[in-house]
Amino acid sequence: MSKPIVILATSAELPNLDEDDAPLPDALAERGLEPRVAVWDDPDVDWSSGMVVVRSVHDYAARREEFLSWAESVPRIVNHADVLRWNTDKHYLLELEKRGMPIIPTTWLEPDQNLTKHQVHTRFPASGDFVVKPAVSSLGHDTGRYTAVDASSRQRAISHAMELLADGRSVMVQRYLESVDTRGETALIFMNGLVSHAVEKEAMLHGPYQPEDDPQEVVHARQANDAEWRLGEVARHAIHSYIKDRMGRDEQLIFCRVDVVEGEGDQMHVMEVALVDASLYLSTAPNGVDNFADAISVRAFW
Repeated sequence: MSKPIVILATSAELPNLDEDDAPLPDALAERGLEPRVAVWDDPDVDWSSGMVVVRSVHDYAARREEFLSWAESVPRIVNHADVLRWNTDKHYLLELEKRGMPIIPTTWLEPDQNLTKHQVHTRFPASGDFVVKPAVSSLGHDTGRYTAVDASSRQRAISHAMELLADGRSVMVQRYLESVDTRGETALIFMNGLVSHAVEKEAMLHGPYQPEDDPQEVVHARQANDAEWRLGEVARHAIHSYIKDRMGRDEQLIFCRVDVVEGEGDQMHVMEVALVDASLYLSTAPNGVDNFADAISVRAFW
């Protein structure tokens, strides 16, 4: 009997997966699978030969439609192509907010609004720090932190937003939560709907955005508290209900990362839900690799 084939899709810049996912092929082989690693835009790959698990496709944001067209052509891909399309644009947060998931209050700037610099300026917070970022991005690229009461910083934020809008990209403006500096973010990892592990992510944004910036994540294993896991379940329920109602499927995602942060008055917010090229911090948590290999194995043998 032949072994089920699992293809781990990556990008040309990481042809052997990223460092965090590197142990995964061996773990899959130990579970009786035949793991393969392939670059998503390689035309010579037979994507119909097995189940495809999306991993280190960090270049998707710059080539979103090309990437999604590829995903939609793959017979058996997880997470599903329609989930990928939805989750690659952060407007998905609006849908999840409607379903009860608390998000950081966000002002959306759209290219078709044809906003002037003054109109962009009036949409920024009047005090504190805030973040400007595109609705389609990966790994925090093109994201900047600014100070509302500093004229120079505010002007740079306006320029940043205007450049993104001129490029046809939707822009998100969010207040920067001070707890990110003191406590960091908590990433909650679910696999096939089950709790796997959590990590703490240190603050990545420390000043005005520079085009050459490449934010680096620093993470630590930690035990999430009850409030964080409860919020994770709220998020997971909202995601599941959206997929069931809008996509007509009642199934669990093979992986789901929910990033949560504490706001004012101890109110918890979801910062992001990552269902595409999410780093799952497998090497940070003692059981990370085994949990993911088990989750993939369950799906591959279905």
